[in-house]
Amino acid sequence: MHDDVLSEVLRPLWLTDVFHSTWQAGGQWGVEGHDDSCAIVHYMVSGGCVISFHDDTEPVMLNEGDLAVFPHGTAHTFAAESGAPATPLAALLPQLRPGRSQAVTVGSPPYRTQMLCASLRYCAIGEPVLYSALPRLIVIRRHFLRGESLLVRTLESLPSEVGRTAPGSRLVTLRAFETVFILSLRIAMEQLADESPALQALHHPGISKALMAIHGSYRNPWTVESLAREAGMSRSVFAQLFRELVGQPPMRHLTLRRLQEARRQLADTSVPLQEIAQLIGYGSQVGFHLAFRKEYAMTPGAYRAGHKSVAAPVPVTT
Repeated sequence: MHDDVLSEVLRPLWLTDVFHSTWQAGGQWGVEGHDDSCAIVHYMVSGGCVISFHDDTEPVMLNEGDLAVFPHGTAHTFAAESGAPATPLAALLPQLRPGRSQAVTVGSPPYRTQMLCASLRYCAIGEPVLYSALPRLIVIRRHFLRGESLLVRTLESLPSEVGRTAPGSRLVTLRAFETVFILSLRIAMEQLADESPALQALHHPGISKALMAIHGSYRNPWTVESLAREAGMSRSVFAQLFRELVGQPPMRHLTLRRLQEARRQLADTSVPLQEIAQLIGYGSQVGFHLAFRKEYAMTPGAYRAGHKSVAAPVPVTT
């Protein structure tokens, strides 16, 4: 069930491309990143570094074999140690063009730290409703990776694969990082749930069933009562716990899931506008139009008119 709910929650997340880079660092070094509209992955091939954010939170140490995931591309600094002078990322990588790769050397020899980094670009239209509640940093320690043979093999093969120019390399690299991303979230959900209410929601036996229903069967005429029965909980306990873990009431979450699907359908001009309300679970065009306009301050027709040029992205799952 847990794997199923993760698949359903991530199903709308369309990864479209990846920029990846290999890093060598030594001596006193630091790199100051910026907010980015993508997911970011750092894998410590050898050595270590310190991750810090632009606030008062404690720095996080990454050691050899550790994997760090930034679901929202939150600005951060990675350096040899806390307080080390940092070079802006834009100065080292002036053009982060999706589909490209680059090798970067910082600091001074000997270069004992090696990292593999990636920026995973996804279509904002498909960002999962629950995805925004994930923590800004998820760290998968080396000992958690030992039982994940597919993830370990993928990580170990990436340094040699990313440098290849063979036919299909761009797609292979995208799928490989996509695998790393999804497996990382699965490990976090199973092993690190206490670190985030969103991860707890995915892991909770009752709430995960309700999320599965909302994300997988959003067309159904769900109510708080029927979702509570799906979760095997009383209405009051379910409603309170859902709000605590997910960050919003069940029916609000259902509305956002339906409207997320509506945006996807509106971006696909082959779907007739008058059919979308029924496709996403609304009983009337009026109800759909009112909900859409309230959420996005425009009508569905206006949204479609502004997204006619959007190309169909590559889905993260099948």
